[in-house]
Amino acid sequence: MRTIPALILAVLLQDVPGVKAEPRDARWLKRHEGFVADAKKGGIDLLLLGDSITDAWRGQKALWAERFEPLKAANFGISGDCTQHLLWRLRNGELDGIAPKAVMLLIGTNNIGWNKQDEASTVAGITAVVQEIRTRSASTKILLLAVFPRGATSTDPFRAQVRKINEEIAKLDDGKTVLYLDLGPKFIADDGSLPKDLMPDALHLSEQGYRIWADAVKAPLAALMK
Repeated sequence: MRTIPALILAVLLQDVPGVKAEPRDARWLKRHEGFVADAKKGGIDLLLLGDSITDAWRGQKALWAERFEPLKAANFGISGDCTQHLLWRLRNGELDGIAPKAVMLLIGTNNIGWNKQDEASTVAGITAVVQEIRTRSASTKILLLAVFPRGATSTDPFRAQVRKINEEIAKLDDGKTVLYLDLGPKFIADDGSLPKDLMPDALHLSEQGYRIWADAVKAPLAALMK
């Protein structure tokens, strides 16, 4: 991964709308504080970071117990988060006291969704999150997941935005500390649509979708966590 000096990155992000690290509301802060407390307890080898798509692993209890509990995993996903919210969380304690063997990161869809940011600022935000993880825990490997496809059909405007973002963040893969993985093709049907049995609302995953995710990351995570 090409490292951008922290001072230069900070200056660059000042001119990118919505990327500056910031908190959300009181309920969100309470969840953040819970994650900080979990981090202080230690014992986390695999950390999942992200938004609602990661957060919803909590609803997949059996699959989580089967695939992730043996890896000493913790889920620090919060529904509704954009890159700037996750960046604030990382800068305010969620990595204090732990040095996970690996982080599985999925973030960015809310930047182009409800926050209406453009592709460039979303890429800048994801880059900032990756660099923050590397700065705070240099030994941690990162499995950087491509932003999942969204929008029911191949012509949905979100598809083009997601494609542009993923083309850029793929460049963060350095073959050593950051591994980029695109699961999108596993969720898209031959006609380009997102099947309702995998993504009922053309954004969030069904139980079957989470199983596809778990299967796809099994080998990469094993390699990163050696």
